[in-house]
This record gives sequence, C-alpha cells and structure tokens, in this order.
Amino acid sequence: MTAQPPLTDPYRRRLSYLRLSVTDLCNYRCTYCLPNGYQGKAKPDELSLPEIQTLVNVFAAAGTRKIRLTGGEPTLRRDLADIIAACKANPLIENVALTTNAFRLAQLFPAYRAAGLDKINISVDSFDPDTFFQITGKRECANILRALDDILDSGFYGVKVNTLLLRRYAGRTLQDALAFVRARPVTLRFIELMQTGDNGAFFNSQHLSAAEIERGLQEQGWQLAPRQPHAGPAREYFHRDFAGSIGFIAPYSQDFCKSCNRLRVTAQGKMHLCLFGGIAYDLRPFLRAGDEHGLRQYLHQTIAEKPEHHYLHDKKVGLITNLSMTGG
Repeated sequence: MTAQPPLTDPYRRRLSYLRLSVTDLCNYRCTYCLPNGYQGKAKPDELSLPEIQTLVNVFAAAGTRKIRLTGGEPTLRRDLADIIAACKANPLIENVALTTNAFRLAQLFPAYRAAGLDKINISVDSFDPDTFFQITGKRECANILRALDDILDSGFYGVKVNTLLLRRYAGRTLQDALAFVRARPVTLRFIELMQTGDNGAFFNSQHLSAAEIERGLQEQGWQLAPRQPHAGPAREYFHRDFAGSIGFIAPYSQDFCKSCNRLRVTAQGKMHLCLFGGIAYDLRPFLRAGDEHGLRQYLHQTIAEKPEHHYLHDKKVGLITNLSMTGG
C-alpha cells in the first residue's frame, strides 16, 4: 500500500487512535448502561476477522497507531485472541489495547497476551463486593481483583482500572481507589457518567463532576503527568508516595474535545466521528469487498465532517442509546 497522508480533521487534529467495538453483546447489567441486561443474542453481522484485517490495514496506513478493542464485552467473542493478533501483525500499529469487564480474565488473559496485547483496561466500578454487585449485577469483584494482581505479578504492567464516578458511591470509592494504587503500579481513572439516549433520569441523579475530586488531589500533592502520544482524553496525576496514579476522564470539562485523536467503529462497521455524533458512516461495503483503496478514499473524504466538539452540554447525545453500542 502506498504511503498516504495521515488522517487530519478540519481542526488540525491527527486521528491516530481507533476504538474498535467487536461486539455489542454484554453479560453485565450495569445500572448506568444496561440495567435490564443485554436483550437477545450477539448480532450475526459482527465484523469478521478478514473484515477487521482490511480495516486495520487501511487505518494503519492512514496514521492510526493505537487500536483499542471494546464492546459490549469484547471477551465474549471467541476469536478475540485472533483479532488481537491481526491488529498486532500490522507493523504500523504501536499499541493494541483491550477494555474489558474482566469476566473470566484469569482464564483468558494468557491467550491475549500471547497474541500480542500491549495494554488492558479493566472496569472495576467499586472495590466493595456488595457495591460492585449493586452496580453491575455480578458478584465478581474478588475474582477480578485477584486476576488483576496475578497479571501484575506476571510482569505485565500495561494495566489501567476504569471506575465510573457515581454520586451515590463517590466518597467510599475514592478512598478505596487511593488505597488500591498506593502499592500497585496501575493507573486508576475515574470516568464521569455520560448521558445517553436511555439513561436521562439516572444521569440526573448520579452525575458528579470530577473537578472537585481533582482539586482535592492537587491540594494533597498530586501532580499532573505529561500526556503521552496517542493517549486518550484522561488527565493523569502522580504522587511520590504512590506506586500507581489517578486519572480523570471528564467529558463535561472545558476543552475536553480540543485534543481529540479518536475515531470509533462499531461491531457492524459503522464509523462514528464523535461518540455523540448524529451520523454513522457505513464502512461495511468496503470491508466486505476487501476494498482497501476505496475505503482509504472514503476515510479521507469523511474526516472533513468531524465536528469540533460534542454537544452534551445541550443534552444532545446523538445516536448513542447506551454505551454498549460503541464501547464509550
């Protein structure tokens, strides 16, 4: 494939980070996303491995350097190790990451690591087993934390923990998070609750701005770390007395979108230029045909439509009904 100019939007932002959902299916019942559980079975039209290989080749040639595999719950795909290997096989891809609820992680992780996984983000919305069950509908907290420690003990340090910031549990969760990272070399990121098409009432009662917590940490000596190349939107803080770090993903903060470097593709091959955009661009015809040239042209045409920022402050959530659709 001939060299192409990197994907750059009208606001001079380089799009080097692809979030690829491999399934909508999820086995949790999180209060903030799918409180009644996923309805039905996995859709039969999930991207196939050859389609994913075509997608990766084109995006890599267009400047993508990091791919994050998401869902739904991506580990529910039996061929996930093959997908990781396909992403890693492209020499232009520098990092392959996975976001997971960590169900059966102890059994599955060795295969993912052997396939070339570089980084893993594990969702732990509470360190208290009862609270974890209240949020997720699963009694998996102890198993997940045990698997996480085993991963660290094996020498794999590309671990981050994602914790949703919910007003009801925030005080206890913050203290547990600080205790957790004191001796563990992991980054724990608090993620602000985002409004979607079907969580309006929950959002209004449970949304909490990260700004106050962030200021509190700064007063306790936590310092902002430099942003790494191809990184996501988190602001991450370090402290000399802690082995790990604390981060914040705050989509309602000022200038959140200023450094956006991400594109998202759903498990059905629809591209979202913004998580909360109103248009899904269909890449499937190119992927089914293995048409790398056509897809390359389409990407460079479409990127001109990427918006400068989202409109969450105006309660405009676009096409996103729940976060299992695109992995957040």
